[in-house]
Amino acid sequence: QVQLVESGGGLVQPGGSLRLSCAASGDISRFYAMAWHRQAPGKEREVVATVTNSDITNYADSVKGRFTISRDNTQNMVYLQMNSLKPEDTAVYYCNTRPPRYNFWGQGTQVTVSS
Repeated sequence: QVQLVESGGGLVQPGGSLRLSCAASGDISRFYAMAWHRQAPGKEREVVATVTNSDITNYADSVKGRFTISRDNTQNMVYLQMNSLKPEDTAVYYCNTRPPRYNFWGQGTQVTVSS
């Protein structure tokens, strides 16, 4: 089992940027795809961005052109650079594999976009 710890969230104004980090307690290179997921109040959790071991990325339409996902298998880290943030990006952000493993969910990191 791998423990995933997310960090980097916070309160930011619309148009601002944040960089989220996900630190894994074990080797993530054995997982083909890692992803960032988010859950907004009253909504289901959704996949935001995915990155494979070949650095192939995929993004939800709502974040394309604004978010960038990356991974560093040597450091067992996954990142999400978020630019041009909008109020609708407000959510708790989680990293996990894709498809997600139920026992890998961490506490997430809260991102709030508000003026």
